[in-house]
Amino acid sequence: MSHDAHQAEDTDLEDRIIPSASLYTGHAPTLNLYHIDKYTFGIKEPQLEKDASVKARLERMQEKYRQEGLRRTVEGVLLVHQHGHPHVLLLQIGNTFFKLPGGRLKPGEDDVEGLKRKLTNKLAPTLANYKPKWEIGELLATWWRPNFETLLYPYVPPHITRPKECKKLFIVHLPESCIFSVPRNLKLLAVPLFELYDNAQRYGPIISSIPQIVARFNFNNL
Repeated sequence: MSHDAHQAEDTDLEDRIIPSASLYTGHAPTLNLYHIDKYTFGIKEPQLEKDASVKARLERMQEKYRQEGLRRTVEGVLLVHQHGHPHVLLLQIGNTFFKLPGGRLKPGEDDVEGLKRKLTNKLAPTLANYKPKWEIGELLATWWRPNFETLLYPYVPPHITRPKECKKLFIVHLPESCIFSVPRNLKLLAVPLFELYDNAQRYGPIISSIPQIVARFNFNNL
């Protein structure tokens, strides 16, 4: 093979294996994070859980499925920063259970409008003249519940034709300041990403996956 042929082959190979320059110049979307001290936190009347146990919750879910079909839930990922590091706002129930703010959609309800309704219900103060303006961003992840069990997966298992729940996580762009008011029986915690990472034993697979799914953002601490 001639020298020219070798050179042409090398050039073709380089064209195939060298990534685009855009991968190195940083085209990650920017996410503005404000310091946690810019937010006001209060409490409001308690919102008791509908179910006394996980078993009761799954049984109620099964009954709802018979009536309405696929359960659709939405949750918001709200980020602030503290000590120069991103923190996720989580609701804590009791001493060991954590969840993202959100919940079940009504039949036919839009994802974004439903999430706004749920965020207002869980996090907004009950003041007549206060109307929160939630800015719902992009879809971060979709999880599926194949059966009436506690496990959810970030995909539909191949043998499942009728999953029982679809859970969507959205980024929520917080304003520079706002008022949070949490039911008295819950706690609102700011948990650092490094605490969540690879910690499914404490936070479950969905919450512990947040560091990975937000890693593509460029955090701008303000």
